[in-house]
Amino acid sequence: MGIKLVLLVIFFAVMVGVGIYSRRHATSVDGFVLGGRSVGPWLTAFAYGTSYFSAVVFVGYAGQFGWKYGIASTWIGIGNAVIGSLLAWVVLGRRTKVMTQHLGSRTMPDFFGQRYASKALKITASVIVFIFLIPYTASVYNGLSRLFGMAFNIPYTWCVVAMALFTAVYVILGGYMATAINDFIQGIIMLIGIVAVIAAVLNGQGGFMNAISQMAQIPSDAVVTQGQPGAFVSFFGPDPANLLGVVVLTSLGTWGLPQMIGKFYAIKDEKSINTGTVISTLFAIIVSGGCYFLGGFGRLFDSPAIYDETGAVVYDSIIPYMLSALPDILVGIVVVLVLSASMSTLSSLVLTSSSTLTLDLLKGSVVKNMSEKKQIITMQALIVFFILLSVVIALDPPTFIAQLMGISWGALAGAFLAPFLYGLYWKGVTRAGVWAGFIAGVGLTVSNMFIGYIESSINAGAAAMVAGLVIVPVVSLLTPKMKKEKVDEIFTCYEEKVMITKKHSLQE
Repeated sequence: MGIKLVLLVIFFAVMVGVGIYSRRHATSVDGFVLGGRSVGPWLTAFAYGTSYFSAVVFVGYAGQFGWKYGIASTWIGIGNAVIGSLLAWVVLGRRTKVMTQHLGSRTMPDFFGQRYASKALKITASVIVFIFLIPYTASVYNGLSRLFGMAFNIPYTWCVVAMALFTAVYVILGGYMATAINDFIQGIIMLIGIVAVIAAVLNGQGGFMNAISQMAQIPSDAVVTQGQPGAFVSFFGPDPANLLGVVVLTSLGTWGLPQMIGKFYAIKDEKSINTGTVISTLFAIIVSGGCYFLGGFGRLFDSPAIYDETGAVVYDSIIPYMLSALPDILVGIVVVLVLSASMSTLSSLVLTSSSTLTLDLLKGSVVKNMSEKKQIITMQALIVFFILLSVVIALDPPTFIAQLMGISWGALAGAFLAPFLYGLYWKGVTRAGVWAGFIAGVGLTVSNMFIGYIESSINAGAAAMVAGLVIVPVVSLLTPKMKKEKVDEIFTCYEEKVMITKKHSLQE
């Protein structure tokens, strides 16, 4: 217990220290929200990766999908690396930086308002962000608390409150730069921790080959494989169709999430994009691939401890139970690992929520004249509000972690992915097309919550994203175009001459 507590004290002290150090970067709105748009490649890449993966992935998703799909759940991690990181940086990174800087937008709702010349779109987008980031934030606490309960026997409430308090301190003090530096430190911990944990867990099962051999004996409960043994070590697992839905939601979903896209706003230069692409992809392969690979062995740890009183599997308990037999030093590393992943995601979520609400909803609409200092104070107050609200939800979570996150990701990415992606590349997107995308994404996700015509909230989220990619261009082709001069002026940002066009380089 002493080792675990010492690791925690050091961890929290470093986080708060970074917050104090970063205060000088948080004196302006641009500094507080985007780190002055001058964040280097390593910080940006780690900020992207650590915002991507949290306790939701390590505890909730790895446990649930590892149990359902076996070793094939590793495909989710590979999809996260290739689609969610590599392609996201290649397709969105440069264009997002160039166009948002040209438009002077600091948030995703602000981008919609400027790009499509519509204050109503900006306000609607900020309301969607406000509503649907909250369940995601609550799900982050939920996963973390289960690990704390296993490691320290600390009540759930204390875990949630302590994590919320420390996150609030360093985000309020240092803004984006504090979160970026802490994300880098937390990312290093995650990389070392996941490798150590996988090695220890497999070693406890007699090594990799012995663990695979044991998994091959377990009969599948999936309808597709009709109880045949070996499905959990097969290439695509017992249920490839539903596995694909998870890959789409968790990988393509990052393309439409404001807390992820915001990292591209803050990129410093050309080198940051090239280096950041490589770093964030490698980070995702190790962390996400490692989490799902570890979860794939969950059925080797079948025990009464992972079932509730009705006999149903409690997916969020699988990973904590797998880790409960590890040596104390490794349990301490795991706790700090998941704490790192969760606090980095949480800080990104509350900073995104508070900046969106302040800059896109309150400024100019509710409060007409909002000085720079007042905007920063408002964002800091809203950070406290968001953290308190998510704590209240987390103390009485309505459903499994994966379902909470599926609803949040589905609505946000379903609404924003298509209008944002097409808006960067295609002059023909219309306001009506964007409205149709918003309605389709949120409408499909929310209606499915109540009616349940798509059994899994994960598949519903994936369907919402695909629907948006079809609906936005179709509606745009059938509705009145925006003023040509306005759109042409926006797209001149890519043709501004540097050494070559900004389409290919950010170098001054």
